[in-house]
Amino acid sequence: MRLKSDSIENGKPVPERNAFMGPARGETPPIRPGGNATPHLAWTEVSDKAKSFVIAVIDTDVPSKADDVNVEGREVPRNLPRVEFVHWLMANIPLECRELAEGACGEGIVPRGKGNGKIKHDLVGPPGSVQGLNSYTEWFKGDADMEGHYHGYDGPCPPWNDSIPHHYHYHVYALDVETVELENGFNLTELRDVIKGHVVDEAVITGTYSLNPKVHA
Repeated sequence: MRLKSDSIENGKPVPERNAFMGPARGETPPIRPGGNATPHLAWTEVSDKAKSFVIAVIDTDVPSKADDVNVEGREVPRNLPRVEFVHWLMANIPLECRELAEGACGEGIVPRGKGNGKIKHDLVGPPGSVQGLNSYTEWFKGDADMEGHYHGYDGPCPPWNDSIPHHYHYHVYALDVETVELENGFNLTELRDVIKGHVVDEAVITGTYSLNPKVHA
């Protein structure tokens, strides 16, 4: 299977229009809202065994400890162990769907999350598809203005004082089943459990991103 994108070039920085936050000079903190639009994705050369598709977007460079994250005068160490952060999960994408336009599945930042407990007009996807929760659900817990259920896509927002660029992996999986038993609001562990043994092909584009002006993404 081959994956291409008019939004994201493999190995290059994710555009600010597809990111949750962008850099801002002369401000504290030095960031501003990004476009947060779902990227254009198109997949071809699909296996004859495919019956549906799954999308998963994951940052694999998230600090395992938040002690230094976004703390003025400090920097997240380069050698700190890194963990995953989910930016988008979507399953039960029908076989006839082979392309998503930029912004087709949402754009802009929605405080408390797109859907926020139920799928609303601000969260869309191909007919029959289901959207999982991304990791902003956990990140914003306890934040009076932002806490909520973050369904669908919310783009890159690495710590603005991180010493390394983050890598964002935009996966498309082809499954040999038309649907998997997931409802809106599923998590990454649940997704991995139900697709195990059903993936017949996959493709990925990896983009980079940094909000630290000292770091080359």
